[in-house]
Amino acid sequence: MRLSTEEKQIIKSAVKEVMGESAIVLLFGSRVDESKRGGDIDLFIDANLPNALDRVQKKSRLWAKLQQRLGEQRIDIIIAANKPEERQEIEHVARETGIRII
Repeated sequence: MRLSTEEKQIIKSAVKEVMGESAIVLLFGSRVDESKRGGDIDLFIDANLPNALDRVQKKSRLWAKLQQRLGEQRIDIIIAANKPEERQEIEHVARETGIRII
C-alpha cells in the first residue's frame, strides 16, 4: 500500500467525521500496488447512507476535507450504493481488490 502512516490517519479521521464511526474504507487502484509509482488515491467507502442525495453531499464534504488536509492530490471517492441494482462495476472492483484501511 502506497500511503504513508500520516496519510492513512488523515483519511481515517476525515471519513469518521463526515461518514460516521461505522464507515468502512478500502484503498484500491494503483496505490495498492507497491511496484507502481504515482497515481491518484482511490477510496471506496461503505457507510450505509440512506439515499443518493446523502451520498453525494457527504462525498463532496469528504473530498473537500481531504484536499485541505492532504494537500492538492487526485482523489477519487466511490460511495457504496445500498441497493444491488444501483451498484456500479467499479464498486465490485473496489470490493474485490481493495485493501481495508478502516
